[in-house]
Amino acid sequence: MTLRLHNTLTRRKEAFVPLDPKNVRMYVCGPTVYDYAHIGNARPVIVFDVLFRLLRHIYGENHVTYVRNITDVDDKINARAAERAKGRNISVLEAARELTEETARIYNDDVAALGCLPPTHTPRATDNIGEMIAMIETLVKAGFAYVAQGHVLFDVSKKADYGKLSHRSLDEMIAGARVEVAPYKKNPMDFVLWKPSDANTPGWESPWGRGRPGWHIECSAMSARYLGETFDIHGGGIDLVFPHHENEIAQSEGAHHNHPLARYWVHNGFLQVEGEKMAKSLGNFVTIHDLLRDWPGDVLRFNMLRTHYRQPTDWTVAGMKESWKILERWYDMAGADSSPRAGGGFLDALSDDLNTPQAIAELHRADANDLAGGLMLLGFDPMPVRLVSKKPVDAVEISRAIGARNAARKAKNFKEADRIRDELLAQGIQLKDNPDGTTSWEVKR
Repeated sequence: MTLRLHNTLTRRKEAFVPLDPKNVRMYVCGPTVYDYAHIGNARPVIVFDVLFRLLRHIYGENHVTYVRNITDVDDKINARAAERAKGRNISVLEAARELTEETARIYNDDVAALGCLPPTHTPRATDNIGEMIAMIETLVKAGFAYVAQGHVLFDVSKKADYGKLSHRSLDEMIAGARVEVAPYKKNPMDFVLWKPSDANTPGWESPWGRGRPGWHIECSAMSARYLGETFDIHGGGIDLVFPHHENEIAQSEGAHHNHPLARYWVHNGFLQVEGEKMAKSLGNFVTIHDLLRDWPGDVLRFNMLRTHYRQPTDWTVAGMKESWKILERWYDMAGADSSPRAGGGFLDALSDDLNTPQAIAELHRADANDLAGGLMLLGFDPMPVRLVSKKPVDAVEISRAIGARNAARKAKNFKEADRIRDELLAQGIQLKDNPDGTTSWEVKR
């Protein structure tokens, strides 16, 4: 069985050959823990969990190292922490710690409910500041970075192949990117490695004064610490190709004598909700946490795997209901089997760039033994578990109703806002207006 993966760097499907079969290494960008993860965030978690399981199946459980980081220092975190600190006798720094601890815990619980194995390591950015400072110092000494007004920036003009992952020239990237205009930048595309922090913002002492890291340097430092200068697979959503992964390559190769950061770059496609791009402004913003109140995690996982990971996928209630029916039928078939195995056709499909739709098609034709083994390799356990019947709640419609209510409140049409709230309550949906201005909901039955 030969595993083949589509490599974003080369834009072709390639046979996977690890640097060391006894230590296969994979890094996947994890969450920024300032809010609940949305359903789009569930896709890379599930996709790379399947890849993790497949690598363990091929090379052995003890020969695969999977790192998924937690970003717990970020300007979005700081802004949300400042909101939480208002009216409370705590500092923004304390509120940031409280926020990141709470959000990370909820995230870990939610992805576990989706059937995902814990990664080998889940490093936090705040535990690796020393590694980031050391890497930035190396970049400055090597001439790839410069210091300006308390900031340290990467000079993209010093990296001749900058843009090789996204396959765009520097001029194309400048034309198509939203870049921060700052007088201390030498070039518009130069990106921040370190920036100053005031007394009320999380910060650490460094050779350039008290400050905090930029987003991109965090992953470079953590992947190097846990996986080495060069590792096998770097994964994430397609939205991270530029600028995040492009910048990771530039700074890691700059700090490591041009050694490649990763040999295979694997990216999953976008997710839509009921045919539309997910956005709070459209009222279709759905979190994993909300969905898990009313749908079994197995159903969410299976529904995601019915589309090939590189293709766009459309999350719909109808699709979820169909996924539920299929799983219920399969669990009934496979549950009595005591010797599960994965069939050859199923393994061939999964090894062909994680072709889960074809693998699922193979399961439709499988006997009980092959069905049980295939389900388990995909991250399902049909043996002791049965799907718990719940009355499905249309989380998309609830989100849209909340959006309409918020618009009515903003327009001071409180009668309409109360009507929407009461209508939802009559359906068993209770709203809660939070101090930070957001609105959450729960089922009351």
